Amino acid sequence: MATTPDPRLTGTYTLDPAHTRIGFVARHAMVTKVRGAFNDFTGTARINGENPEQSSVELVVKAESIDTRNADRDGHLRSNDFLDMANHPEITFRSTGVKQSGDDAFDVTGDLTIKGVTRSVTVPFTYEGQAKDPFGNERIGLEGALTIDRRDYGVTWNAALETGGFLVSDTVRLEFEVSAVKQS
Repeated sequence: MATTPDPRLTGTYTLDPAHTRIGFVARHAMVTKVRGAFNDFTGTARINGENPEQSSVELVVKAESIDTRNADRDGHLRSNDFLDMANHPEITFRSTGVKQSGDDAFDVTGDLTIKGVTRSVTVPFTYEGQAKDPFGNERIGLEGALTIDRRDYGVTWNAALETGGFLVSDTVRLEFEVSAVKQS
């Protein structure tokens, strides 16, 4: 997935959870941001280095693994008010297309499912490079982000503030910092 076709990149890669962050950012009380991440996920990328448009990505995130460093908030986010993890234990993304949009930039379009609602989204990714780690693993790095409206996925709970506005922003920024290991 570099500027020129690179057959060395062709292969199946799995996300390395120890070096990958699937995160999010939302405004809280209109004055600050709350950041969090999901700690339990699996992902696979099938990359065609000669023809990136033939590449694909799948990601499965366990909703219960949400972590904002606040147990009470995490419990509320797991509840029916937000992710309803009892009925919808997974958040998924399955690509439907990949398009090179710049030298090391790629738009990955796919179906994002949250709380049982599926919508098509496009995540712009930047290819950060390839390296062989000290253990002999071939790794690639990718970074991407997009902003969604949580209401589009049935995540509508909120509370009005005395000063105007709401406790939780409707928009949520999803962030992907990926380290993936090539499978032999």
